[in-house]
Amino acid sequence: MQAVIQDRYGPSDVVRLGKLPDPVPAADEVLLRVRAVSLNGSDRENLAGRPAYARWSNGLRRPRQPVPGSDVAGAVVAVGSAVTEYAVGDELFGELAGYRGGLAELVCTRPKLLARKPDWLSFAEASTIPQAGGIARRATADVRPGDRVLVNGAGGAGGVFVVELAKHAGAEVTAVDRADKADFLREIGADRTIDFATEDWADEHDSYDLIVDLVAHRSLFRVHRALRRGGRYAMVGGLARILLGTALAGPLVRRATGKKVGVLIVPQSRAELEAVTALVAQGAVTPRIDRVYPLRDAPAAFARLAAGESRGKLVLEVSEG
Repeated sequence: MQAVIQDRYGPSDVVRLGKLPDPVPAADEVLLRVRAVSLNGSDRENLAGRPAYARWSNGLRRPRQPVPGSDVAGAVVAVGSAVTEYAVGDELFGELAGYRGGLAELVCTRPKLLARKPDWLSFAEASTIPQAGGIARRATADVRPGDRVLVNGAGGAGGVFVVELAKHAGAEVTAVDRADKADFLREIGADRTIDFATEDWADEHDSYDLIVDLVAHRSLFRVHRALRRGGRYAMVGGLARILLGTALAGPLVRRATGKKVGVLIVPQSRAELEAVTALVAQGAVTPRIDRVYPLRDAPAAFARLAAGESRGKLVLEVSEG
């Protein structure tokens, strides 16, 4: 089978199109013919091997699983003997355990993280939902009408879902990203935009009920000042030292200030995926696809992801039906 192969960490040109043996499903697995894969912030981290936590589960010197990509949509072509919930021909989508292995024509996976693809979603649209949608749903679960919400990294793979779900909940949303994304951010519902190159949102003291930080690089002792009392700061991605400091010192900040500062943990689950898809069905959030690439152009897709240029999701079409 054809697959995108990453045998070392580095810039976008470390990925290449190559050949790997066709996988064979174990008794508790399904074999999926992958139709589309969307890229996430975690794929950018796993490409570069930075921040340091990207190597903790993937391999210190090189990726143990050479195929990147985790959010897949496709059709079942074989099932293991113990699988009863899905059958050959079923169209499914979801995340892969371990967050790698998707950018290949075929992938074996346990079905517990997969759901049936609704007919009204294309394979490309379905592939945009799993990781980004789960993060956004968890991050905005407690948002109430009138809350002030800031999303740092709002224009990329995960931020768009957060902006739209916060708006759906009735929040006033400030979106932080590059200046050239301002029109797009207002189009998806942002009430206000900030160009991170010219303005530091952390200087806005006592301003927000919720801050969702997808690209964290500020000390929690700075970011908590931007929260109102009782507010919450949720770190999703960013520097390893910031993640560690937030996880360790967050409880101390909460006791001292009444503000909740922590790392957002989103377990992979079918239930989460189905809940987010229900919100898409309601029109609360719309899959936003920046560009669709053929599999052979994976280096270009990863380059755009790494540069932070995308407005929404980047999708790779892997195979045709």
